[in-house]
Amino acid sequence: MNTASIIAALFIILFTVGGLFFFTTSTIGLLRFPDFFTRLHATGKGDTLAVLFSLIGIGIYEGLSLTGFKILLIAVFMFLAQPTATHAISKAGMRYGLQPWKKEDSRK
Repeated sequence: MNTASIIAALFIILFTVGGLFFFTTSTIGLLRFPDFFTRLHATGKGDTLAVLFSLIGIGIYEGLSLTGFKILLIAVFMFLAQPTATHAISKAGMRYGLQPWKKEDSRK
């Protein structure tokens, strides 16, 4: 193994573990946050970063090839589609009548 392949392997591991970290934190946010909008925010942001990091790791693994180019296109599509879908879902929740969670005043 030469130095370039060792560095590439480290980047693959780094991005894949980063993607797993963001998937894990968004799942924890989904389970722990109190209402629809905060849960949607956690999963929207976390999943977008997780997918991008994971696809970057896979793209580095594939290298410069047709498959690597397809992975890049998937990453761009996910980067555009996931925040748009999250916004549309939250707007539908507002139209449905869901109200954002507000912390109760404990000074009463």
